[in-house]
Amino acid sequence: MMSLGPYASFIIASYVLVAAVVLLLIIWIAIDHRRVRARLHALEQAGMGRRSGRGTTDLK
Repeated sequence: MMSLGPYASFIIASYVLVAAVVLLLIIWIAIDHRRVRARLHALEQAGMGRRSGRGTTDLK
């Protein structure tokens, strides 16, 4: 194994912290994605349509 020198604990702690933050961000994004999709589905069920689904000739 490679020797990290006197700063080994700092280097390892930094990598662990960064990995934890990235993992938390991935989890947060996945949860938010599901929440937004559920909200969009609820709005569509209530009769709201997507504006991007209309063509330019549909606008009045």
